[in-house]
Amino acid sequence: MRAVLKDGIGVFHPQGFLDGNSSASFLSIDDIEATIKLNADMVLVSLKSVIFFNRNGLDTFIKLFQKVRAANHIVVGFCDYDTKKYETIMKFYKDELMFSLFKTQEIATLFSSNFNNQSKNVLLYSDDKSQRAAMAIELHDNGHNPIVAQTKEEFIEKSKAETAYDYIIDNTFLGQMGQKVATRVTGNAIIYTVSSFIDAEIGNTFNIAYHNNSLNVGFRLFIFDAYKVVSMNVHALNFFSKLASAAAEYNATICFVGMTFEKIPLSFKETLEDSGIMFFEQMDDILGDKELLKELGASSAAMIKNKRTLNKKIVTEMPNFIDATVATIEMMTNSKAEKEAVKIDQINIEKKENKIASSIGFYGDIDGMVILVFPEEIAKTACELLIGEKTEDKELILDTLAELVNIVGGKVKTLLSDEGINVDITLPRTYANVDSLLEIAQEKKGVQVDLNFNNDKFLFFLTR
Repeated sequence: MRAVLKDGIGVFHPQGFLDGNSSASFLSIDDIEATIKLNADMVLVSLKSVIFFNRNGLDTFIKLFQKVRAANHIVVGFCDYDTKKYETIMKFYKDELMFSLFKTQEIATLFSSNFNNQSKNVLLYSDDKSQRAAMAIELHDNGHNPIVAQTKEEFIEKSKAETAYDYIIDNTFLGQMGQKVATRVTGNAIIYTVSSFIDAEIGNTFNIAYHNNSLNVGFRLFIFDAYKVVSMNVHALNFFSKLASAAAEYNATICFVGMTFEKIPLSFKETLEDSGIMFFEQMDDILGDKELLKELGASSAAMIKNKRTLNKKIVTEMPNFIDATVATIEMMTNSKAEKEAVKIDQINIEKKENKIASSIGFYGDIDGMVILVFPEEIAKTACELLIGEKTEDKELILDTLAELVNIVGGKVKTLLSDEGINVDITLPRTYANVDSLLEIAQEKKGVQVDLNFNNDKFLFFLTR
């Protein structure tokens, strides 16, 4: 099959049914490579003329996408689908969605670097905050004017004024933007969901590597949404007791919300409480109490016995971390970065006033964490695009800053993947002031890069 190439996008148009038997005959790796040689920066498969598809049918294309993505830094995915097809793909792949989805080919062109046209006013919405941020950044980077709807209701209301926008984007997804392992909420809590009968299998299904790296990044409050838990056995009891003991080394708190004890022995609850786990009836009992949320999620020095140091492999990849960070901040603030100093030592922040910070962890083939310290004015400017307006609301700025840092993490993940280094990323942890950051980072040794954005000092710190 030959692709139709337009505006740097090569689009293949299969027809009829896509299942495990027919898909392989529609497209080959040679077809895709021939398209890339024509300077395509996107390769998409149109679903416009596809009557039916199943998981096996799409898997054939996705395996080709993975090969192409590993060898070439290009966007791959699907386009031209309706809501039903979009929801089906999302259901099939959920957290495995490493390819992109564009509702139409026209929308895809807005994200293509080869599409040189006048700036467009673009209304966009996704129920995934990280996706809203990612799309806004990419559109802005391509010279467009994104208007980000923060809620579904706002999107529906603004969509009524169709003539106000050149394009309206929904049901679109940018691949390679990180992973959904847990949910971050205001107050720097991570929420895990557990359900049904919990037994020894929790040791296999719970992502302990993600959890440990979240502790290392600075998260101190972990909430288990247990509304749908029916019961648990002694194996699950032992798992959570050990998890609580490990959390205690970081002065972290683990909570269960909504768990009933109709079919769970009360002695289990007493054992878990003795290990330091707290129980709440409703999620609002924690999230609705700002003082409690602040107290439980506060930074605190971790009593870590084995401090880890940077290794050669991480330092070798540092340019990827710097490039992803600088490119994103430069684009968001419309300024150029100047590198002022580089040193290997413990983190050193000369002036702490009017600065906020964020950290994000990575783990896999290499592991560690990136700490970014922003002057408040840079943070406000960078977040203005994502918020849609200027604001002095510190909590909103921190919340939006986390999404920005999540984009940086996604870019790092993509750059490393292109070099054959596979990592996952944690959700970002934010700090309202430098002192709270130093409580978990001051003993860590790493590479510090001091940057200057229009005379505002910005700090990058890579450590483990």
